[in-house]
Amino acid sequence: MMASSSSVSNCNHARAPSRSRSTAWRTCASSSSAEPFASDPQKKANLLQAFWKFTRPHTIRGTILGSVALTSRVLFEHSNAIRWVLLPRAMAGVVALLCANAFIVGINQIYDVKIDEVNKPYLPIAAGEMSQSTAWVLITTLGLLGLTIVHTLFGQHIALLYTLSLVIGAVYSVPPLRLKQRPLPAMACIVLCRGFLLNYGVNDAACAALGVPFVWKFPVAFITGFVTCFAVIISAAKDLPDVEGDKKENVKTFATWLGTGKVAMASIALLMLNYAAAIYLGFTQPSQFNSALMVGGHLVLAGCLISQATRLHMTGYSQQGIKNFYRFIWNLFYAEYALYPFI
Repeated sequence: MMASSSSVSNCNHARAPSRSRSTAWRTCASSSSAEPFASDPQKKANLLQAFWKFTRPHTIRGTILGSVALTSRVLFEHSNAIRWVLLPRAMAGVVALLCANAFIVGINQIYDVKIDEVNKPYLPIAAGEMSQSTAWVLITTLGLLGLTIVHTLFGQHIALLYTLSLVIGAVYSVPPLRLKQRPLPAMACIVLCRGFLLNYGVNDAACAALGVPFVWKFPVAFITGFVTCFAVIISAAKDLPDVEGDKKENVKTFATWLGTGKVAMASIALLMLNYAAAIYLGFTQPSQFNSALMVGGHLVLAGCLISQATRLHMTGYSQQGIKNFYRFIWNLFYAEYALYPFI
């Protein structure tokens, strides 16, 4: 009882107005970890929860959904070449993609801890739930595991693309380059990894596994171009909720430079152009696409975007409104991949 009372007292003290949010997180985390009666299962559960947050689940969902959607389209088009013996290799490929995803977002958290203490105090390093040494062990292990998988099970070409994505993810966050500090290079990193490399690489790997040649068909070119454009939007919109911490650490982004309202409206306009292009292709290329789904699906998504944009405007571009908008952008990203195998 005395230990519990002390822990509660420490956490209450950490919530005092004179303390920062990040300090409160660390104080509560440290007092909880010092609890002598904490059970081993509870510690393991806390560690797993910290690891899950460390991997940034919304990016994991995008990677899994994207790889499944791209592979499914290849399988639909070459159903006669499907061999179930390839399933373990395909699963290993997904594991490699998740390792790369965790490596990139993890190394970003290691070098962004001061910014995260302001913008994202719930992330495990900023919250004191995970040490930087533990984070380094995790990203090193995951990076090496991913590299081992692709170099062992996939060809030299795929391994080169995979390695390139890790290098880009590192130079985005790691000094002295730390490209995230400059808006255009930061955007280029995200667009190249999330847009081109993922879509081209997964399509190429799926075709190679089936023993069919990779061809830049209309649907492949469409989803690569669409998601590359979408990655431009995500790279700009991701900084909208983080203006306070970025300004404090002198990180120049489009949001700190132009303001959240202008960047949000530019993101909406660019995404609407993306949907307009998809609808146009659905009307003009009926031999390449399922026109009903291509047109109807993107009309629905465009309508949802207009509705969300209206809500954002009505909030006066408040912090909560911006956060809701950014989450919605990711939902649209997921929806595009869910639609892709059928259009």
